[in-house]
Amino acid sequence: MKNIATRLLINMKQLFIITILCILFSCSSDINTSEETQNPIENPTQNTPNILFIIADDLGKDAINGFSEGSIKPNTPHIDAIRNAGLTFNNFWSYPTCSPTRASILTGKYGYRTDVKWAGDVIQNSETSLQQYISNQTNTSYATAVVGKWHLAGNSSTFNPEIFGIDYYAGLLRGEPQSYYNWLLTEDGSSTLQTDYSTTAFTDLSINWIQQQNKPWFMWLAYNAPHTPFHVPPSNMHTQGNLPEYANGMDETPYYMAAIEAMDFQIGRLLDTLSETEKANTTIIFIGDNGTPNEVAQTPYLSTTAKGTLYQGGINVPLFVSGYGVTRTGIDPNLITSTDLFATIAQLAGVGTDQINDSKSFKSLLTEDTTIRTFQYAEKDDGNVNNWAINNGSYKLITYANGTQEFYNLSNDPYESNNLLNTTLTDEQANAKATLETELSVIRN
Repeated sequence: MKNIATRLLINMKQLFIITILCILFSCSSDINTSEETQNPIENPTQNTPNILFIIADDLGKDAINGFSEGSIKPNTPHIDAIRNAGLTFNNFWSYPTCSPTRASILTGKYGYRTDVKWAGDVIQNSETSLQQYISNQTNTSYATAVVGKWHLAGNSSTFNPEIFGIDYYAGLLRGEPQSYYNWLLTEDGSSTLQTDYSTTAFTDLSINWIQQQNKPWFMWLAYNAPHTPFHVPPSNMHTQGNLPEYANGMDETPYYMAAIEAMDFQIGRLLDTLSETEKANTTIIFIGDNGTPNEVAQTPYLSTTAKGTLYQGGINVPLFVSGYGVTRTGIDPNLITSTDLFATIAQLAGVGTDQINDSKSFKSLLTEDTTIRTFQYAEKDDGNVNNWAINNGSYKLITYANGTQEFYNLSNDPYESNNLLNTTLTDEQANAKATLETELSVIRN
């Protein structure tokens, strides 16, 4: 009996210990689950970088460091740092004016599909924006904002771009401001007159929004600079000296350069507000939306081959990418179009698709040397001139709606001074032209 009692006592002790352990492990499991639920991850992970997309307004290759075009360059240490830390795409094509470039990025579609083909054209509400696409594909894992110039709502001053699935919009709806010191800020669909320097104000709005985010963010920051009107920025933001107020007939170049430098100053200020951790987890994309205005176009471009044209001075513009996920540096010669930014930014945000609409992602180029496109396309339709351009990396064909054509060998004539159609084409040239015509027909049908 004593042995039986002893064994029962031991079994009861073991059962008690096992019960206590089960309770402890159960509680521990409950506590961990509760903590994970109540404390979501606030900092983006390595698979969800922040994306800072900066658009400069009317900035050609001749007006920024890093390109051989142009002899007068602004002092832009912050944009230079973005370029030096990553990739320069020297064959990036935009549209000849700002609205179609912005629409092509927003939708990933060529202008003739959205009917936004010239400055001031209005985008249809039925289009799916890049921000909405990212939200749909990633289960709203990103916060999105557009700050600055919109220019896809015609002359409206009450339109709210947030109807396109953008979390936050604040900026100038129309094209150029009446003045950089006197302009309409649209926020929540209503507009108020502002007297703060617009380049500074857009930066302030961007900084304030970014600092409020607790999940990965995509900031589309569209400066008006260095678009006209020519003006004198605050003196601490540029190195162009003691400029008098601009008046017609004066040399526009120092005012244009001062506006670029003021934008660079503000870009630096924004980047300085990011912590080192946040900065390391941010991919930065910087572009010009079209070529330099004819008043300030520099050699080798002419006033007739700059902004507003399908010549290289009008559509071959700066594109720099650096920051998180960019392991390559230097110059990449790939043929890239503005539509391609849609799929690229979407992939950076975690979307699996690398091609949608007229957009092909070049995200792979950030880490490897490969080829994305064999042709690139741009178009112009200002109501008077309707023409299209296509390029295979060597030959470029411009075709007008009336049947007129121009044909250039960019390999040895990069600034289009010799129209090959003024001479008898070689077999190679004729074959290249025929191939471009076929591809152009495919793109436009």
